[in-house]
Amino acid sequence: MLCLVPARTFFSPPLSLTFSSPKHHLNLSSSSSSSTSKRYSHKSSIKMSTTAIEHIVLFKVKDDTDPSKVNTMLTSLNALVSLDPVLHLAAAPLYRTKSSPFPFTHMLHSRYSSKDSLNAYSAHPSHVTVVKESVLPICDDIMAVDWVADDLQGPIVPPPGSAIRVSFLKLKENLGEEDKDEILAFIKGIKGSIGEINQLSCGGNFSPARAKGYSIASLAVFPGVSGLEAVDSNEELVNLQKEKVRDYLESVIVVDYVVPSP
Repeated sequence: MLCLVPARTFFSPPLSLTFSSPKHHLNLSSSSSSSTSKRYSHKSSIKMSTTAIEHIVLFKVKDDTDPSKVNTMLTSLNALVSLDPVLHLAAAPLYRTKSSPFPFTHMLHSRYSSKDSLNAYSAHPSHVTVVKESVLPICDDIMAVDWVADDLQGPIVPPPGSAIRVSFLKLKENLGEEDKDEILAFIKGIKGSIGEINQLSCGGNFSPARAKGYSIASLAVFPGVSGLEAVDSNEELVNLQKEKVRDYLESVIVVDYVVPSP
């Protein structure tokens, strides 16, 4: 979705996560990396024109964190793409923050065939270990949003180098389901007016406990950063999009992210 200006900014307390599970370390040896690459090659060929589960996690890494620990976090997270429930997974630093009351620094995007597959990934010992040992010790804040993309068109794995714009919307308290449906319908129609978008996904968040009150999410995939720049340079179109939804919104998060190489 395009960058939207919130009616007023709203702050939520940091998310606190705790895990208690037996340790199960990922093997990040060269042989494991080779296996991961093969799995990526297979999954990248999958095309979707049906329902998929989108899972976005935003991280705020502590300012004084050793860069080697940040690299370990990203390497460990990206290795989770080899888990059977995962159709796509990639983690990287944010390219840019367009609008957010929270200073997030990194993002993970993954996709699943069902909510059960997402739950299996979340509970997997390898995932639990990575979060406990490599993520939580270096992060001040974590936010996660999940939604059902009911008509995802195109490849399940966005090509490396693609630019992704993720938007989270927090709606005003007096809005009903009809208003929410109207906003989602508007977002779905954006792709038709913006030729630079290769793939568009949106839906209502079904994991409210981890989302700081943001109830609608969208994800737009562009061929590269130049596509984002082209959209942002069209001020007339940007302003029109803002006006369509401004009165519905309490707060907005909009971040840009470039899909890393596997």
